[in-house]
Amino acid sequence: MVKYIKRNWMALKNLFDDNNNINEKSVVGFIAFAVMVLFAMADLFLGFFSSKDLVINEHIYDSFVIVTLGSFGIAEIGQIWGKKGKGE
Repeated sequence: MVKYIKRNWMALKNLFDDNNNINEKSVVGFIAFAVMVLFAMADLFLGFFSSKDLVINEHIYDSFVIVTLGSFGIAEIGQIWGKKGKGE
């Protein structure tokens, strides 16, 4: 059990290492997208079963949208510019 926890902790630590194959921007974008989906599912669930709307502050939701779009956009531009620079 200790080895399992240590191995997973090292995997999490490697996520923030500078020399890894994981695109951190895509991870942040996916987490923000997952939170948006959870809000939508909760809203649908509450609306269907209790006839009440889930009140979400518009600024919070817009922030998650901006983080999601920004993360995936920056990651894609980085891949495009990275390939362009390597081919020269």
